[in-house]
Amino acid sequence: MYEQYYHLKGAPFQLTPDSRYFFGSKGHSRAISHLIYGLSQGEGFIVVTGEVGAGKTTLVERLWSQLDRDTYTVARISTTQVSGEDLFRLAMAGFGLEDETPGRAHLLRRFEALLQEHQQSGRRCLLVVDEAQNLPLAGLEELRMLSNLTSNGGAALQTILLGQPQFRRMLASPDLDQLRQRVLASYHLGPLSREETKAYIEHRLTTAGWEGTPHWQEDAYDMIFHYSDGIPRRINRLCSRVLMHGALEETSEITASMVESTAEELLQDLKGLEDDTTAPVALPAASEPAPDTRDESRAISSLTFRVEALEERVGRRERLFQRLTELFNPDYQR
Repeated sequence: MYEQYYHLKGAPFQLTPDSRYFFGSKGHSRAISHLIYGLSQGEGFIVVTGEVGAGKTTLVERLWSQLDRDTYTVARISTTQVSGEDLFRLAMAGFGLEDETPGRAHLLRRFEALLQEHQQSGRRCLLVVDEAQNLPLAGLEELRMLSNLTSNGGAALQTILLGQPQFRRMLASPDLDQLRQRVLASYHLGPLSREETKAYIEHRLTTAGWEGTPHWQEDAYDMIFHYSDGIPRRINRLCSRVLMHGALEETSEITASMVESTAEELLQDLKGLEDDTTAPVALPAASEPAPDTRDESRAISSLTFRVEALEERVGRRERLFQRLTELFNPDYQR
């Protein structure tokens, strides 16, 4: 809804990775450089790690958009909580090879033939594995064995591993010494700075056709950074809700207080209501001493505050549904 209200051409803060909205922060630019360097070597592994939502997948989407499609054949694996054998078959399927027979050797021979065919035609095979921290040791060993495949004396397959920070600790294991020796480039993607957070928000808005409305107060950027810790996915989620709030209230100004209230509401949505806000109040037994009236007063004040906050959230959502109804049904009468 907010895209239409603010006359945007698209959804600037969607959670799905989209290379069109790629923002070249210092960290993301360096990560791209490491990827390009690793690809130039034509062999081994390239490792990119980062927190959940740091932009690892968007990074690869950006790289993929820049690669020559006539030079690379790319297979991607996102489901990594599988056995080594299943990982092997997922990789084969990614390159268009599936074998319903139980024979692994036959499928491997077909893959070797595909690699040789690609190399002879000047193409390269690239395997991208996301959520690598979930791979078992057997799966990582499977990837290492595939990296041993050669054609005409050269490496035939290159692999990019994307993972959360714990994957760096996994790679330090003595059991992965052979794989670690094949890592040609590695980079850890950190969060955006406060200045980069502001630039990131404005870049995505501008890409979607933003021309200054709504106007963002400087304190609002500070509050976005505070609640998101500079993690792009968190920024997207919060900014999307803030703009929805702005459209709902029909405002052309995004303030720090709007961001703060929206962030707190989002936190409550993610965590759920606290148990003590919904649990029935137990009455004391007749034999129990009467509670301290001051404690009772504080409890009532706390409960009243929570109820008022809940009523405000419900009211805001009712106004949202009202606006949606009006938007999609022009004949609707209040």
